[in-house]
Amino acid sequence: MTTSAAPASTATPPSRPTPPSPHPQGWNVRTWGLLIVLCLALFLDALDVSMINVALPSIGADLGMGTAGLQWVVSGYVLGFGGLLLLGGRTADLLGRRRVFLAALAAFALASLLGGLTDSPGLLIALRFAKGVAAAFTAPTGLSIITTNFTEGPDRNRALSVYTVFGASGFSSGLIFGGLMTRLGWEWTFFFPVPFAAAALVTGYFLIPRDRPAATGGYDLPGAAASTGALLVLVYTVVTAPERGWSHPLTLGLFTAAAALAASFVLIERRVAHPLVRLGILRSGTLVRANLAMMALFGSFASFQFLLTLFLQQALGRTPLEMALALLPTGLLVALSAFFSDRLIDRVGTPRLIVAGLVSLSAGYLLFLRVDTDPVYATMILPTALLLGGGFALGFPAINVQATAGVHDDEQGLAAGLVQTSGQLGGAVVLAVTTAVVAVDHATGAGAGADGGPAAMLEAFRPGLGFVTAVALAGAALTLVPLLVRRRG
Repeated sequence: MTTSAAPASTATPPSRPTPPSPHPQGWNVRTWGLLIVLCLALFLDALDVSMINVALPSIGADLGMGTAGLQWVVSGYVLGFGGLLLLGGRTADLLGRRRVFLAALAAFALASLLGGLTDSPGLLIALRFAKGVAAAFTAPTGLSIITTNFTEGPDRNRALSVYTVFGASGFSSGLIFGGLMTRLGWEWTFFFPVPFAAAALVTGYFLIPRDRPAATGGYDLPGAAASTGALLVLVYTVVTAPERGWSHPLTLGLFTAAAALAASFVLIERRVAHPLVRLGILRSGTLVRANLAMMALFGSFASFQFLLTLFLQQALGRTPLEMALALLPTGLLVALSAFFSDRLIDRVGTPRLIVAGLVSLSAGYLLFLRVDTDPVYATMILPTALLLGGGFALGFPAINVQATAGVHDDEQGLAAGLVQTSGQLGGAVVLAVTTAVVAVDHATGAGAGADGGPAAMLEAFRPGLGFVTAVALAGAALTLVPLLVRRRG
């Protein structure tokens, strides 16, 4: 059993790594080492999404940045990550997964180091964008390395379960690490990933199998430009629309531009000999439903975390570390799911687990509506934390397995990029709408936010919580309906 590539003659197709044994317990040290390197990179990508939120007040005070500037410290990363994920995944297919992964990981480490050293607000935002771009290449490439080195079935399910649990754990534990690092100084939220990224880079150089590009032919530069442009304009628009206004002429113009770029991308892909995205891949109903479920899961969870952070810190005066510890059970449940999620997927199947995960998240959001201005943790916050952890543990690995199942090796990077792009777009769009709903509620006088006290803020947030719940339930319904139709047939 080995993960290294076997030699290939010039008369045969490009060499592919020999998959590990179909029995996970048979994996050798090299196989586990490969998986851990990929997991660590995804953990750092996810960690960076949530860890920076805790440091924002300190960054603003130290660098003299207002609310708009701090928003771009967060949005700059989302813009780079969400805008280039699709390009990152397909680039790995076209140029070689090992080469792309190591280069992007090195860029991520360098941008992290420089971010902790800068005292310029503009440069800090630019470096956050650079980190997002690097993550847009490491995340889908790491997933495609797994799906091309582990045979489909129990072996791949086990690897993907461990991998996605690391990603979910990074996102949920970022608040805890962010709270700890901010006590040392906000710069440490940038320095913290550097040694881990460097270790993964060095180890990955020796453990990631050398591969040849799976796709042949020319690089679809027009398609790459159109798809990246459409995603960047769309993410930028939904991030800035709540502040500018959804009916503002510039907002409407940007949406029109994004739609025009998307339409041109479809036309290009239908005509070029070697498209960046083979549109036929979207004929797979299971793949499309997995992407929609990812939008619902990540979008609802990121938006709920945003509302919860504001309520606990601004309204109730909790410290970042206290807030992080309140959500610790969520992260623990996600981490523990690594021991059983692959067996659940094999036994129950991905659609049922996706439905169960999204229903569990919805129940957690609904329970939070009971929270008052003096919540008892054990009865009001802990149940929500446990339901969120259970929902993420059930749904996140199952979505990733379903999104890449049955996809040919030379399109695994594309499939990985699609599902991760869906998550980032879901996070950006749902958060933007949630923020707009809360802002409209403020405008109508339903609540005065932090200025009106905890009760006013909680009341103002209720419409946003209702919208988040509806998004999760819609995602569950989209997966459940085909199951019911199949059963009746």
